[in-house]
Amino acid sequence: MRDTSHIPVLGAEVVSALAPHDNGIYVDATFGRGGYSRALLGAARTKVYGIDRDPEAIAGGRKMMDEFKQRLTLLQGPFGAMDILLAGEQVKQVDGVAFDLGVSSPQLDEADRGFSFMKDGPLDMRMSKSGPTAADAVNKLAEKELADIIYRYGEERHSRRVAKYIVEARSKGALTRTGQLAEIVRRAVPRSDDNIDPATRTFQGLRIYVNDELAELNRGLAAAENLLKPMGRLAVVSFHSLEDRAVKEFLRVRSGGARAVSRHVPIANNQRAAASFRLLVRKPYVPSAEEMRMNPRARSAKLRIAERTDAPAIQENAA
Repeated sequence: MRDTSHIPVLGAEVVSALAPHDNGIYVDATFGRGGYSRALLGAARTKVYGIDRDPEAIAGGRKMMDEFKQRLTLLQGPFGAMDILLAGEQVKQVDGVAFDLGVSSPQLDEADRGFSFMKDGPLDMRMSKSGPTAADAVNKLAEKELADIIYRYGEERHSRRVAKYIVEARSKGALTRTGQLAEIVRRAVPRSDDNIDPATRTFQGLRIYVNDELAELNRGLAAAENLLKPMGRLAVVSFHSLEDRAVKEFLRVRSGGARAVSRHVPIANNQRAAASFRLLVRKPYVPSAEEMRMNPRARSAKLRIAERTDAPAIQENAA
């Protein structure tokens, strides 16, 4: 199987959804190896801003910046601050924003980054390479808090057992390696029939916690809402249910739905803010069988797309 780590998942569908045009301005909110950026730059005479909080991703994209001269600009920082980052470039509105959520292929493939349970490395998991690490979490958090994190963000039903095993292991010495943690989790979690490694969900939960990914996603979607001009397009590729649920809920509210205080006390129509997005499809796009065959990492991907209306951005305390 050929290396597909540089090929963006659902790349053709994302570019089609954003419909790039000459002189349009687009944001690749999760630059990574620049797959979406390259596709957008190749589709028309566009200007692209690539954002990534990983300094290695930005450094790796310098050659691509040289290739596309003034058409590609890379900005290091969290995509939740994209509106602030672009304001620094004197950009107030854009024609499209693309997100490719979760861990990038380089982060997963490089053992030293500490994301993979398949390769032994330091227990790190930080996308930005700053702040507390996964090792800090597993060695310092109380057992209940660890269990809650693994359950909430990893959707691991054996979370209490996993947390108990971690606390027992760390009492004999600090946990500093991904291999150590993976083996502990494999002892705690029964192997299922679906061939998924028992450590998968725990590593996912810790990664999301360490990088504050769900809160950052909400900030990023709101920032994109602020930046997109009327008829500008939003395309979001997610890889697990927590991400997709957050994107689906954001778009539901922004396209005219309302958050009710209770399902028994619905919000009145006159309390709804004007829709700031129009859904372009009701059901998400998923990869083709051929794409999943060529790139197994694409198998759980979902793409949701929407178009910005001319209504003001909806504030969190509105409808």
